[in-house]
Amino acid sequence: MAKETAKLEAQKPYWRRILDVSLPVDLSYIPIGLACGILLHASGFNIYMTALVSILVFSGGAQFLIASLLATNAPMFSVVLMLFFLELRYALLGSSLSKYLHGRSLGFTALFAASMNDENYAINYLKFSTDKKFTPRDALNVEHYTLAFWTVSNIIGSVIGSAIKIDLTVVHFALTALFLYMIVMQLKNGLIMLICVISAFLAAYFMVLTKSTLGLVISTLIASFIGFSIEALIRKYAPANGLLRNIKNPAGSPKDAEEE
Repeated sequence: MAKETAKLEAQKPYWRRILDVSLPVDLSYIPIGLACGILLHASGFNIYMTALVSILVFSGGAQFLIASLLATNAPMFSVVLMLFFLELRYALLGSSLSKYLHGRSLGFTALFAASMNDENYAINYLKFSTDKKFTPRDALNVEHYTLAFWTVSNIIGSVIGSAIKIDLTVVHFALTALFLYMIVMQLKNGLIMLICVISAFLAAYFMVLTKSTLGLVISTLIASFIGFSIEALIRKYAPANGLLRNIKNPAGSPKDAEEE
Protein backbone atom coordinates (compact mmCIF):
# COMPACT_ATOMS: atom_id res chain seq x y z
CA MET A 1 0.00 0.00 0.00
CA ALA A 2 2.79 2.41 0.91
CA LYS A 3 4.64 1.56 -2.31
CA GLU A 4 1.53 2.25 -4.38
CA THR A 5 1.03 5.59 -2.65
CA ALA A 6 4.66 6.54 -3.27
CA LYS A 7 4.34 5.50 -6.92
CA LEU A 8 1.20 7.59 -7.42
CA GLU A 9 2.92 10.54 -5.72
CA ALA A 10 5.93 10.23 -8.04
CA GLN A 11 3.65 10.27 -11.09
CA LYS A 12 2.27 13.69 -10.21
CA PRO A 13 3.83 16.69 -11.94
CA TYR A 14 6.37 18.62 -9.89
CA TRP A 15 4.18 21.68 -9.34
CA ARG A 16 1.36 19.49 -8.02
CA ARG A 17 3.60 17.69 -5.52
CA ILE A 18 4.84 20.98 -4.10
CA LEU A 19 1.32 22.40 -4.04
CA ASP A 20 0.10 19.38 -2.07
CA VAL A 21 2.80 20.03 0.53
CA SER A 22 1.88 23.69 0.98
CA LEU A 23 -1.90 23.45 0.43
CA PRO A 24 -3.03 23.26 4.11
CA VAL A 25 -1.25 26.55 4.82
CA ASP A 26 -2.31 28.05 1.48
CA LEU A 27 -5.98 27.49 2.25
CA SER A 28 -5.64 28.86 5.79
CA TYR A 29 -4.24 32.09 4.36
CA ILE A 30 -7.39 32.89 2.39
CA PRO A 31 -9.68 34.16 5.21
CA ILE A 32 -6.83 35.85 7.10
CA GLY A 33 -5.48 37.42 3.91
CA LEU A 34 -8.91 38.75 2.98
CA ALA A 35 -9.29 40.36 6.40
CA CYS A 36 -5.78 41.80 6.23
CA GLY A 37 -6.41 43.30 2.79
CA ILE A 38 -9.66 44.90 3.97
CA LEU A 39 -7.95 46.43 7.01
CA LEU A 40 -5.00 47.68 4.98
CA HIS A 41 -7.39 49.40 2.58
CA ALA A 42 -9.22 50.96 5.52
CA SER A 43 -5.86 52.34 6.70
CA GLY A 44 -5.19 54.04 3.37
CA PHE A 45 -3.47 51.39 1.25
CA ASN A 46 -4.55 51.08 -2.37
CA ILE A 47 -4.46 47.77 -4.25
CA TYR A 48 -0.90 48.26 -5.53
CA MET A 49 0.50 49.20 -2.13
CA THR A 50 -1.33 46.27 -0.55
CA ALA A 51 0.25 43.89 -3.07
CA LEU A 52 3.70 45.43 -2.49
CA VAL A 53 3.56 45.22 1.31
CA SER A 54 2.21 41.65 1.10
CA ILE A 55 5.21 40.57 -0.98
CA LEU A 56 7.89 42.53 0.89
CA VAL A 57 6.63 41.99 4.45
CA PHE A 58 4.75 38.67 4.10
CA SER A 59 3.66 38.52 7.73
CA GLY A 60 0.09 38.66 8.99
CA GLY A 61 1.03 40.01 12.40
CA ALA A 62 3.31 42.67 10.91
CA GLN A 63 0.73 43.78 8.34
CA PHE A 64 -2.03 44.02 10.95
CA LEU A 65 0.42 46.05 13.05
CA ILE A 66 1.13 48.38 10.11
CA ALA A 67 -2.60 48.92 9.56
CA SER A 68 -3.19 49.72 13.22
CA LEU A 69 -0.21 52.07 13.68
CA LEU A 70 -0.90 54.01 10.50
CA ALA A 71 -4.57 54.32 11.45
CA THR A 72 -3.43 56.08 14.64
CA ASN A 73 -1.02 58.35 12.70
CA ALA A 74 2.01 56.79 14.36
CA PRO A 75 5.38 58.19 13.18
CA MET A 76 7.16 56.05 10.57
CA PHE A 77 10.15 55.66 12.91
CA SER A 78 7.94 53.88 15.47
CA VAL A 79 6.38 51.69 12.78
CA VAL A 80 9.80 50.55 11.50
CA LEU A 81 11.14 49.85 15.00
CA MET A 82 8.05 47.87 16.03
CA LEU A 83 8.26 45.80 12.85
CA PHE A 84 11.96 45.19 13.44
CA PHE A 85 11.43 43.75 16.92
CA LEU A 86 8.31 41.83 15.89
CA GLU A 87 10.12 40.13 12.98
CA LEU A 88 13.44 39.59 14.78
CA ARG A 89 12.42 35.99 15.46
CA TYR A 90 13.14 35.13 11.82
CA ALA A 91 16.86 35.38 12.53
CA LEU A 92 16.48 32.35 14.83
CA LEU A 93 14.12 30.49 12.49
CA GLY A 94 16.41 31.04 9.54
CA SER A 95 19.49 29.87 11.42
CA SER A 96 17.82 26.51 12.11
CA LEU A 97 17.31 25.98 8.35
CA SER A 98 20.76 27.20 7.32
CA LYS A 99 22.28 23.73 7.66
CA TYR A 100 20.01 22.53 4.84
CA LEU A 101 21.12 25.33 2.48
CA HIS A 102 24.86 24.67 2.39
CA GLY A 103 26.39 25.27 -1.03
CA ARG A 104 23.60 27.53 -2.25
CA SER A 105 24.41 30.91 -3.76
CA LEU A 106 24.01 34.16 -1.87
CA GLY A 107 21.16 35.15 -4.21
CA PHE A 108 19.28 31.91 -3.53
CA THR A 109 19.76 32.30 0.23
CA ALA A 110 18.58 35.92 0.15
CA LEU A 111 15.47 34.98 -1.85
CA PHE A 112 14.80 32.08 0.51
CA ALA A 113 15.08 34.33 3.57
CA ALA A 114 12.85 37.02 2.03
CA SER A 115 10.11 34.46 1.28
CA MET A 116 10.13 32.73 4.69
CA ASN A 117 7.45 33.14 7.33
CA ASP A 118 6.30 31.15 10.37
CA GLU A 119 4.02 28.74 8.54
CA ASN A 120 6.18 27.80 5.55
CA TYR A 121 9.15 27.54 7.93
CA ALA A 122 7.25 24.87 9.88
CA ILE A 123 6.43 22.97 6.68
CA ASN A 124 9.98 23.11 5.33
CA TYR A 125 11.64 22.22 8.62
CA LEU A 126 9.39 19.16 8.95
CA LYS A 127 10.04 18.07 5.36
CA PHE A 128 13.81 18.55 5.67
CA SER A 129 13.77 16.52 8.91
CA THR A 130 11.66 13.63 7.60
CA ASP A 131 12.18 13.49 3.82
CA LYS A 132 15.72 12.98 2.52
CA LYS A 133 14.57 13.72 -1.05
CA PHE A 134 13.28 17.18 -0.12
CA THR A 135 15.61 19.80 -1.59
CA PRO A 136 16.22 23.52 -0.98
CA ARG A 137 14.60 24.16 -4.36
CA ASP A 138 11.45 22.36 -3.15
CA ALA A 139 11.48 24.45 0.03
CA LEU A 140 11.81 27.68 -1.94
CA ASN A 141 8.85 26.72 -4.12
CA VAL A 142 6.79 25.93 -1.02
CA GLU A 143 7.54 29.47 0.17
CA HIS A 144 6.51 30.90 -3.19
CA TYR A 145 3.19 29.04 -3.20
CA THR A 146 2.34 30.35 0.26
CA LEU A 147 3.44 33.85 -0.76
CA ALA A 148 1.24 33.72 -3.87
CA PHE A 149 -1.86 32.64 -1.92
CA TRP A 150 -1.22 35.29 0.75
CA THR A 151 -0.68 38.11 -1.76
CA VAL A 152 -3.70 37.24 -3.89
CA SER A 153 -5.89 37.01 -0.77
CA ASN A 154 -4.65 40.43 0.36
CA ILE A 155 -5.38 41.94 -3.06
CA ILE A 156 -8.90 40.49 -3.13
CA GLY A 157 -9.42 41.79 0.40
CA SER A 158 -8.32 45.24 -0.75
CA VAL A 159 -10.85 45.09 -3.61
CA ILE A 160 -13.58 44.10 -1.15
CA GLY A 161 -12.47 46.92 1.16
CA SER A 162 -12.84 49.45 -1.67
CA ALA A 163 -16.43 48.35 -2.20
CA ILE A 164 -17.54 48.56 1.43
CA LYS A 165 -16.95 51.16 4.13
CA ILE A 166 -14.95 49.96 7.15
CA ASP A 167 -14.92 51.79 10.47
CA LEU A 168 -11.29 52.28 11.53
CA THR A 169 -12.13 51.15 15.07
CA VAL A 170 -12.34 47.65 13.58
CA VAL A 171 -8.64 47.88 12.72
CA HIS A 172 -7.70 48.48 16.36
CA PHE A 173 -10.00 45.70 17.56
CA ALA A 174 -8.60 43.23 15.02
CA LEU A 175 -4.99 43.92 16.00
CA THR A 176 -5.77 43.79 19.73
CA ALA A 177 -7.58 40.46 19.29
CA LEU A 178 -4.70 39.06 17.21
CA PHE A 179 -2.01 39.91 19.77
CA LEU A 180 -4.14 38.81 22.72
CA TYR A 181 -4.44 35.43 21.03
CA MET A 182 -0.66 35.33 20.48
CA ILE A 183 -0.07 36.19 24.14
CA VAL A 184 -2.51 33.57 25.43
CA MET A 185 -0.85 30.88 23.27
CA GLN A 186 2.51 31.75 24.89
CA LEU A 187 1.33 31.54 28.51
CA LYS A 188 3.12 28.35 29.47
CA ASN A 189 4.73 29.24 32.80
CA GLY A 190 4.81 31.82 35.56
CA LEU A 191 7.75 33.75 34.15
CA ILE A 192 5.97 34.53 30.89
CA MET A 193 2.86 35.64 32.79
CA LEU A 194 5.01 37.91 34.98
CA ILE A 195 6.70 39.50 31.96
CA CYS A 196 3.31 40.05 30.29
CA VAL A 197 2.12 41.98 33.33
CA ILE A 198 5.37 43.98 33.51
CA SER A 199 5.13 44.73 29.78
CA ALA A 200 1.58 46.04 30.15
CA PHE A 201 2.53 48.44 32.94
CA LEU A 202 5.68 49.59 31.14
CA ALA A 203 3.78 50.16 27.90
CA ALA A 204 1.17 52.30 29.65
CA TYR A 205 3.84 54.28 31.50
CA PHE A 206 6.07 55.00 28.50
CA MET A 207 3.10 55.71 26.19
CA VAL A 208 2.02 58.46 28.64
CA LEU A 209 5.62 59.64 29.10
CA THR A 210 6.52 59.85 25.39
CA LYS A 211 2.99 60.64 24.17
CA SER A 212 3.65 58.43 21.12
CA THR A 213 3.89 54.80 20.06
CA LEU A 214 7.65 55.03 20.62
CA GLY A 215 6.76 54.11 24.22
CA LEU A 216 5.83 50.64 22.97
CA VAL A 217 9.31 50.17 21.55
CA ILE A 218 10.96 51.28 24.80
CA SER A 219 8.70 49.07 26.95
CA THR A 220 9.35 46.08 24.67
CA LEU A 221 13.12 46.43 25.03
CA ILE A 222 13.00 46.84 28.81
CA ALA A 223 10.54 43.96 29.33
CA SER A 224 12.63 41.66 27.13
CA PHE A 225 15.78 42.49 29.10
CA ILE A 226 13.98 41.93 32.42
CA GLY A 227 12.64 38.58 31.24
CA PHE A 228 16.04 37.44 29.99
CA SER A 229 17.74 38.49 33.24
CA ILE A 230 15.17 36.78 35.48
CA GLU A 231 15.35 33.55 33.48
CA ALA A 232 19.16 33.57 33.65
CA LEU A 233 19.07 34.04 37.43
CA ILE A 234 16.47 31.30 37.90
CA ARG A 235 18.46 28.82 35.83
CA LYS A 236 21.60 29.62 37.80
CA TYR A 237 20.34 29.79 41.38
CA ALA A 238 16.93 28.08 41.66
CA PRO A 239 17.06 24.70 43.46
CA ALA A 240 15.89 21.62 41.60
CA ASN A 241 13.01 21.12 44.04
CA GLY A 242 11.94 24.58 45.12
CA LEU A 243 9.23 27.17 44.77
CA LEU A 244 10.66 28.36 41.45
CA ARG A 245 10.88 24.90 39.92
CA ASN A 246 7.80 25.37 37.76
CA ILE A 247 9.26 28.56 36.33
CA LYS A 248 12.65 27.01 35.73
CA ASN A 249 11.33 23.86 34.07
CA PRO A 250 7.51 23.92 33.83
CA ALA A 251 7.25 20.62 32.01
CA GLY A 252 9.54 18.76 34.39
CA SER A 253 12.13 16.27 33.27
CA PRO A 254 11.96 12.50 32.71
CA LYS A 255 14.16 12.04 35.74
CA ASP A 256 11.80 14.08 37.90
CA ALA A 257 8.88 12.00 36.71
CA GLU A 258 10.66 8.78 37.67
CA GLU A 259 11.46 10.12 41.14
CA GLU A 260 7.82 11.05 41.73
